[in-house]
Amino acid sequence: MSDPSSIGRPALDWSRVRSVLATDCGSTTTKAILIERQPDGTFCLTARGEAPTTVEAPFEDVTHGVRNAALEVQELCGRRLVREEGEDGCAPQDWLLRPQTAEGGVDAYISTSSAGGGLQMVAMGVVSSMSTDSALRAALGAGAVVMDAFSIDDGRPPHQKIERIRQLRPDMVVMAGGVDGGTQRHVLQLAEIVSAASPKPRLGSSYSLPVVYAGNQDCRTEVERILADKVTVISERNVRPTLEEEDLLPARERIHDLFLEHVMRQAPGYPQLIELADAQIVPTPGAVGHLIRSVAEERKQNVLGVDIGGATTDVFSVFGGRFNRTVSANLGMSYSVNNVLVEAGFENVVRWLPFDCEQVELRNRVGNKMIRPTTVPVDLVDLQIEQAIAREALRLALKQHKEFAVELRGIQTDRTISDAFRQSHRSRSLIRMNDLDLVIGSGGVLSHAPRRVQAMRILIDAFLPQGFTEIAVDSIFMMPHLGALAAHHPEAAAQVFERDCLVRLGTCIAPVGRARIGAPCLRVLIEAERRTHSFECAVGELRVVALPLGEFATVQVTPTRRFDLGNGFGTSVQKKVGGGVVGMVFDTRGRPKPWLNGSGRLERLRQWSRACEEYPEGHEDAIQNPQDAGMPLYG
Repeated sequence: MSDPSSIGRPALDWSRVRSVLATDCGSTTTKAILIERQPDGTFCLTARGEAPTTVEAPFEDVTHGVRNAALEVQELCGRRLVREEGEDGCAPQDWLLRPQTAEGGVDAYISTSSAGGGLQMVAMGVVSSMSTDSALRAALGAGAVVMDAFSIDDGRPPHQKIERIRQLRPDMVVMAGGVDGGTQRHVLQLAEIVSAASPKPRLGSSYSLPVVYAGNQDCRTEVERILADKVTVISERNVRPTLEEEDLLPARERIHDLFLEHVMRQAPGYPQLIELADAQIVPTPGAVGHLIRSVAEERKQNVLGVDIGGATTDVFSVFGGRFNRTVSANLGMSYSVNNVLVEAGFENVVRWLPFDCEQVELRNRVGNKMIRPTTVPVDLVDLQIEQAIAREALRLALKQHKEFAVELRGIQTDRTISDAFRQSHRSRSLIRMNDLDLVIGSGGVLSHAPRRVQAMRILIDAFLPQGFTEIAVDSIFMMPHLGALAAHHPEAAAQVFERDCLVRLGTCIAPVGRARIGAPCLRVLIEAERRTHSFECAVGELRVVALPLGEFATVQVTPTRRFDLGNGFGTSVQKKVGGGVVGMVFDTRGRPKPWLNGSGRLERLRQWSRACEEYPEGHEDAIQNPQDAGMPLYG
């Protein structure tokens, strides 16, 4: 990551670290966790605390929220971590006790951040499907939210681009275009547009907006001349040196460094936070992406991860060793919840509701959520509506991810960063659900679902996995913390991830194919310890078979000739399956589209809920219509 001297603290020997305090400074909440080495040498989570983030008035100092979250951890773990104000004549920024002693303290402190909206960028290139595409991947791979992308061929006249850039006020711009030795005229046109816009940064008024230029190296000097006195130009190697080559790592690392050195230092209290930390502050999405990559590499699996938040939904994937990330900035569960309803459509949301719901009722509830974005469901109807919206938000986010994460024709490079901007209709998506091994879900609607089976249902319904797919969730949203830790102490991060973070829900077993509801679909034979179980599944079923955590079973599934589990239509598949909190879910509702519409929809939804024990017994009688629901969420 960084040279520790650049952040004002001596270098740590991470192999000798016994305890780590890690925080994630979110837009509304700062979450802290304490990780400690146990007597047997392994690391585990000791305590977790949280407090409101304090980047806005009246505090305007992010370290207040960090300190408050650390105080909660201190109270829960029963060990002193925080000095009293003015104690021992210490400076205010030295409130964290370090290193660990018999009296308390920790050996290391690290943090991630998305407070204040995280890193917000604009990407620019000459051709939308090539250089702009590469600029996007570099920005997204650095953990940025890309506010807009501009190219010479995007159809907008120059004056519209200029006005749009002025309105956006990004933290940074990344500009690419032209292979080395190639076009210069169009690259200089982009520079003229930026010069005319003269963009001002979102945070701080005393510094010049950074523009990372990673285009044709032959016109670097001229680009710097055009943009002089308007922005600060930082030149890097070309992200697209040839048509067949892509080199994103230098630009991505420069973006990350500039974020820390220039952008983050403008946010209230971040200079103090940077001095407090023992490593560079990492953008929250970048840390989550690093952890997803680490998990995929360690397991040698294809992994799909999702973080559904209040304003955005991030999707991460590793297929065939290639990492991709997309940000659906308009799909979220509070601030952006109305966007989900508009983009998905009323019919697509209510198809998941096991009761009749009028459009005006749904819109009123969604409107209330936007007015009070921090509220949580208070009854079963609220919960079911929220989970129905979450299914559609995740479905749309995955759809965008598939469109962005594509292979470029004729390019043989190993793409290792982020996602691709929308490509030609002839490009092939890297996301192939029949090759997916593991889905990891994170975000309040998943991690805090009253029953774990609800989170599993949401992920299965939204992503429609095919074949055998393991499903898991982040227990208490600690993936950002562990992603930052993995860069310094991968062994500790892996141990805490497996032991305390990852909640294995179970395995979804879903054949591809379609037939009439009730027709034969699967014959199943399960051989577990000291017991054997066999049954048949008809088309249109959801069936849960318990398999506790720590246990394994050999599962042999034989589909009928109209269905395929990965070995071909009608061909049997046998796999060893691990247990989970929910168990094995046999989903014969059809792929690529499940039986959701048409007559009998409400009854089918209720049957699926009963089969999964998704809600408390008797919940259907309590919900005669949305106005009368009052049953508690737990039961």
